Amino acid sequence: MRILITNDDGVDAPGIAVMREIAAEISDDVWVVAPDGNQSGASHRFTFGRELGLDKREERVYAVVGGSPADCVVAGMTHVCKDLRPDLVLSGVNNGQNLGDILNCSGTVAGAREGALHGALGIGISQGVNYALGDEVNWTNSRTYSARVIKQLLAEVKTRGDAYFNVNLPYCAPEDVSGVRVVPFQRFSRSPMAYYASDNAGKFFIAIPETPTPLDPQNDFGLLVHENAITVTPLMLQHTHHELVGRLDGVVGI
Repeated sequence: MRILITNDDGVDAPGIAVMREIAAEISDDVWVVAPDGNQSGASHRFTFGRELGLDKREERVYAVVGGSPADCVVAGMTHVCKDLRPDLVLSGVNNGQNLGDILNCSGTVAGAREGALHGALGIGISQGVNYALGDEVNWTNSRTYSARVIKQLLAEVKTRGDAYFNVNLPYCAPEDVSGVRVVPFQRFSRSPMAYYASDNAGKFFIAIPETPTPLDPQNDFGLLVHENAITVTPLMLQHTHHELVGRLDGVVGI
């Protein structure tokens, strides 16, 4: 099995090294094509109309200079590994959880999605962080459990089709992980993104100052944060709202 790794934290981020360890438990044919710098929040952006660079860092490891995670997967699938396209695209391991509607802006999830669009099984993996205690990342749960989850998904998802996956590992001791839950992601009551004032006059940030409530305890956010569960969320490439197609076709017109 050929595996392509990407991420949105950058090719030199610690999570890439962790993901390479995880991938090595599955295959010895592992390639890395990742951004040369941090692309968090890039979502599924492509870089059109501007040249990108491809920097070979070591054997089977490349950095895309100025590129997004989606750019990296395209370069990996259609150029670096064009002789034999990867069967599996692993995106991450991300520094911090990707939960709820944040999936819509996640470069980690977009890397998995673009892999699925190219016919591979795409899986985004994120390591949860307890930001109340600081931003230090403990990668132990990612190292301990990720390969097991990936192997099970590979065994169960026989055809690639429309599916790709978002996986989150909880912030806790390995022995406190409560298990694996396959669950929906949390739809928030409103966007979590907000204006956040800077200390510099006239400047501001886009940030997530608080998590919108209420939250469903059986969705990804509640289970990861409050029950120390590994959450697996199957996602679909087909975004069409089929119920509205049936209800509005022939009703909306001129």
